[in-house]
Amino acid sequence: MARLKSCAWCGRIHPRDYNCGKRPTRKSVRYESEAGRYTKAWEHKSKEIKERSKYLCAYCFAQGVYTYEDLETHHILKLRDRPDLLLEDTNLICLCRRHHKMADLGEIPADDLRALVRQRDSPGVADGTESEAPGTDGPPS
Repeated sequence: MARLKSCAWCGRIHPRDYNCGKRPTRKSVRYESEAGRYTKAWEHKSKEIKERSKYLCAYCFAQGVYTYEDLETHHILKLRDRPDLLLEDTNLICLCRRHHKMADLGEIPADDLRALVRQRDSPGVADGTESEAPGTDGPPS
């Protein structure tokens, strides 16, 4: 005999595997602008952006802090506004989870993020010849 259970949705007692029809169904809704986010191309681009940022949060790095945990790739211009910029390097930046959330809420200006992208893509940073964190004046004299 099947094990009986009190149903949280209809209030009756019935076998565990019985569907009373009252249980809500969950539908995953993906917006058209998010369609490209779940592709191999996006995974490769996200990994490339993190590699180019040396697996460090760009915003923390600009402040002289090295954060390498909980990294995410952030779209500076939101995908729902500009889905054509899904894989555009100039619209992508590597941020830690904290700064990603702040950027999404608008607490970090998009112009500041674009400036960090320009620094990341400038010749001295990309090939590793620049030794100091952006925004620092170097060692004290």
